[in-house]
Amino acid sequence: MSISPGLVVRGLAKTYANGVPALNGIDLEVPPGLYGLLGPNGAGKSTLMRTLATLQAPDRGSIHLDGVDVLADPDHLRRRLGYLPQQIGAYPGVSGHSLLERFAWLKGNSDKVRRRAEVQMLLARVNLSDAAHRPVSTYSGGMLRRFGIALALIGSPRLLIVDEPTAGLDPAERNRFHRVLADVAAEAVVLLSTHIVEDVENLCPRLAILAGGRIVAQGTPASLTDAYRGRLWQRVVPRGEALPPVLHAHATPDGTRVIVQSDAMPGAGYAPHVPRLEDVYHLALGSLGLEETA
Repeated sequence: MSISPGLVVRGLAKTYANGVPALNGIDLEVPPGLYGLLGPNGAGKSTLMRTLATLQAPDRGSIHLDGVDVLADPDHLRRRLGYLPQQIGAYPGVSGHSLLERFAWLKGNSDKVRRRAEVQMLLARVNLSDAAHRPVSTYSGGMLRRFGIALALIGSPRLLIVDEPTAGLDPAERNRFHRVLADVAAEAVVLLSTHIVEDVENLCPRLAILAGGRIVAQGTPASLTDAYRGRLWQRVVPRGEALPPVLHAHATPDGTRVIVQSDAMPGAGYAPHVPRLEDVYHLALGSLGLEETA
């Protein structure tokens, strides 16, 4: 296998003891920069994240980071990994600065001066310098997510995995978090796993859609949406009128705005709809008979 910069996954599969296949032949090429992994709850995203982080072994398949076989040498990845899970715990009474110092020491930074300099740099990078000596347990949801990024960035990881990072954040905190991720992506492979379409649409030059444990679409946002140009239509259905079969729908003050797929105008009152990533997402899930659950 030729050496490719970034993360390369081939034929990754995982079935749990209850017989449910969580991953079914995952193929991915994730270059340096931001890469989106989009899918509904239950699609297998968290299983894939845990497997890539070497927290569990796959049944079959391969994982390479910068050409190195991760399954044969998991420590190669672990030394270069930053991982932000969905939930971050906090020890009562421990400040952000102290907790970062402990994690930096656990990651091998035994030099006190260098360790403190790294911690101060990371706190500044995620805009938490003013809250450095507050207990982490008092941080807001947005602060806690940014603190999680600081934890994940200890040791300048080559691969950063973030799992559902903006769920529950208000728009201002989400934008702040996006800026941090974009900054990190200039120096590392960043895999962003989420069910929030806007996170991927706004940040990621490449993405894959995962559903039912399989990759059902992948490419650039432009290549995925261009495939449906001229084939999507929209209109507002007044209240009380039955809805036609739709790709997806949104409530409006005047009724329900529906998006439908058709090679020709499906009827009176419809107008062309410019495809967006949200439409591709619904089309991919609809092709498998799946619906977004969150």
